[in-house]
Amino acid sequence: MSETYTVVLLVEQALSSADAAQVRSLHEELDAEVHYHVLLPVEDAAARIEAAMGAVSADTMTAPRIPLDPDAVETVREESEKQSSRDLKATLDALKAAGAAADGRVVDDDPIHALAAAVAEVDGREAIILTRSHVVSEFFHLDWTSRARRKIGVPVLHLLEHENFDEQAGSGEGVTGL
Repeated sequence: MSETYTVVLLVEQALSSADAAQVRSLHEELDAEVHYHVLLPVEDAAARIEAAMGAVSADTMTAPRIPLDPDAVETVREESEKQSSRDLKATLDALKAAGAAADGRVVDDDPIHALAAAVAEVDGREAIILTRSHVVSEFFHLDWTSRARRKIGVPVLHLLEHENFDEQAGSGEGVTGL
């Protein structure tokens, strides 16, 4: 029986079939059986509502802060959890269609704490973080990848969702410099 090489994936949104194939291609040459453990964080409901309210009242600099309606926060939280569950299922389906063994879960705590705990729990050999480009947070090293590299003791790879390796290397749409 061969050893299992577990990769923990932290994803910001559902992976496309191209994303899943790209991730799978990174481990095709390994002699060990590869298993992917996916973490998909739930978006913070209160933050979503505050952001939307901020966008609506952006033209009034001195507008008083309106207290958040607990029922509205709960409704948005439930919608966020349902969407995250759908995104997780789509991601697992895409990985399986690419020939990968995969499982995962939706997480509602800090993504990096969840990543560190999952790496320890499943004996992860590496972590891959797939996000949209976040130039400002990356510049200040506040992004998930920078935080993960400081927190966990395994190699961490950051990939941009919906971009192939060539695009991420600067020959396409990827971030080519600051």
